[in-house]
Amino acid sequence: MASVVSALPEALSIVFSWPAFGLLVAGVVFGITLGAIPGIGSVIGMAVTLPLTLPLSGAEALIFLTAVYSGAMYGSSVAAILINVPGTPASAASIYDGYPLTKQGKAKDALAISATSSALGGTTTMVALFVITPLVSSIVLLFGTPHIFLVTILGIIMIAVIAAQGSTIKGVLSGAFGLLIMTVGTAPTTPVSRYTFDTPLLLSGLSFVAILLGVFAIAEMIRIIDIEGGTAAEIAELGGNTVRGIQTVLANKLLMLRSSFLGMGIGSLPGAGGAVSNFIAYAVEVQRSDDPDSYGTGNPRGLIATESSNNGTVAGSLIPVLSFGIPGSPSTAILLGAFLIHGIDPGPTLFENSLDLIYALIVSLIVSNVLIIVVGLMLIAPLGYKISLVDTKYIVPIIVVLAALGTISLRSNPIDLLTILVFGIIGLLMKRYDYSIVALVLGAVLGTLSERTLNRSLLLSDGSLDIFVGDPLAILLVSLIVSILLVPVLKGSIRRAHS
Repeated sequence: MASVVSALPEALSIVFSWPAFGLLVAGVVFGITLGAIPGIGSVIGMAVTLPLTLPLSGAEALIFLTAVYSGAMYGSSVAAILINVPGTPASAASIYDGYPLTKQGKAKDALAISATSSALGGTTTMVALFVITPLVSSIVLLFGTPHIFLVTILGIIMIAVIAAQGSTIKGVLSGAFGLLIMTVGTAPTTPVSRYTFDTPLLLSGLSFVAILLGVFAIAEMIRIIDIEGGTAAEIAELGGNTVRGIQTVLANKLLMLRSSFLGMGIGSLPGAGGAVSNFIAYAVEVQRSDDPDSYGTGNPRGLIATESSNNGTVAGSLIPVLSFGIPGSPSTAILLGAFLIHGIDPGPTLFENSLDLIYALIVSLIVSNVLIIVVGLMLIAPLGYKISLVDTKYIVPIIVVLAALGTISLRSNPIDLLTILVFGIIGLLMKRYDYSIVALVLGAVLGTLSERTLNRSLLLSDGSLDIFVGDPLAILLVSLIVSILLVPVLKGSIRRAHS
């Protein structure tokens, strides 16, 4: 408790200092704006701005990126509500009742419900995260080097199994490919060069930031380059009442809280981000309702459920990335990238030495959620349509140029430009053939950490693998890895037996 008391004032001074607070406000506005453009969202927004945070301090960069993340989670619902096209998969379920409200002339009601639910859902779950951080800290500090290695493998396996599109094998192969590409270059513990093909530019390895930009930003730009004009088939009148929308949320506080914490719980699971929590929260409310047929026709409770869970997911997704450096979603993978390029190691060391930074991120996200109401209602209500209908001929060149400038600014290595192009094509092909991009990214981001902790563990044990089953915690982690790998095998056996 003493450490919390000493860390909190320092966290507040970090958040409310300049330029950190200005970056926080800018991040929220930027995130909401990008989130409202179909096909962009938090992932591409964070990816293209990640390299641009290099001149900032670690705390400033993380505050800005988490603000973009939080703002984009709300912003993605704007297009879903106004033009029936979700900005990202995380807001797909918001279409069901958001767009019908717009067609009924209640677009302002829907936008106010979305902003208020997102803000309150995000704030309550962030406060909960603040409260449980000491408990999380005490658990995380039990993990040593071999445990961290096992956790990295567990994270990749979980992503491969959970996020795989119908094929566990494809998910595992995607994660393994991510690990493999990070072995290019000089080994982290020896001067041995690997897979460089006598090319000096490859001695420093492939940039994981370039890989992120390729599979997310460039792949998506290649996909949408042929789309002409905006994405709305029909534009409805921007009518309704903002105050009435806010009152609707306040009248359904228990629903908002229930959906928020459901989103937080789901968000803490690797591979189960906003897209999953969005639909589950909606389905739960439909099942609980005495009038399920009213959902999908403009029932405000359906929109409250989806939007509360969305920003609740943000709090949950921070738990694995802060605790063990295991990102559970593409957005938190990019956030982990920010930790690494600024020389900050998430995990036990972070809780032991930089508790003030953890609290600064939590406080900044609480402030971000307050700003969502202000910015969302003042900026998005009058400009929502214009933002959502931005022509792709303007989006594509801007994103491509930002990605190229961002990646070359990190290392000034020409190979990085080739990397974003190659991985843009790889990302597009992986989507087409249902391979897991999330598993690839997690493997790439965790590749160096897993190799480093493996080498350290073997050094500590004089090369013996017994260190990975040498205590109850290690045995538990190994058991979880084996169990998760067996789940799809058992499911397949049961399915074949029934058929």
